[in-house]
Amino acid sequence: MWIYVAIAVIIIIVIYAIILFNSFSSLNNKVKEAFSTMDIYLKKRWDLVPNLVEVVKSYAKHEKDTLEEVTKLRSNIYDDMSNDEKIKTNLKLNRDIDKIMLLVEAYPELKASDNFKDLSDKLVKIEDDIANSRKYYNGTVRIFNNKVEMFPNNIFAKIFGYKSKPMFEAKISERENVDVKV
Repeated sequence: MWIYVAIAVIIIIVIYAIILFNSFSSLNNKVKEAFSTMDIYLKKRWDLVPNLVEVVKSYAKHEKDTLEEVTKLRSNIYDDMSNDEKIKTNLKLNRDIDKIMLLVEAYPELKASDNFKDLSDKLVKIEDDIANSRKYYNGTVRIFNNKVEMFPNNIFAKIFGYKSKPMFEAKISERENVDVKV
């Protein structure tokens, strides 16, 4: 009699593990999809920034430090970065783009430039797309992390090799106003 109970318990645990593994795999694929969607917009912004820097450079020649910092960030090859590196680099790029946009305020002729208007309009659209895709990514990561971290799933997550994934969020220092002196 006890043997039947033990076998039933083992069968239930195996079925639960199979269902849980499939659930982990499905959620992991959703996180990958969400990152890929966000990555498309991050790459568009990555490609747009050099054009923006060049236009600003032509008007703001003595603002070299900010522009060189953006250029230095861009010297990394985007496609060779890991997802974590892409997140960290784009957080730094956000801060530098904010500095560039603040610099523009000091140069009315730059604000009036058709090139700059076009690039800044594209940047605004891309930033909106990034914000929306970031929300989707963070939502899927939250669901995945809840599944991975909650008991008893966390035991099976360790067995299957699933770990929590990082959210795409701004650091406290990056939430502060950017101080640009002209």
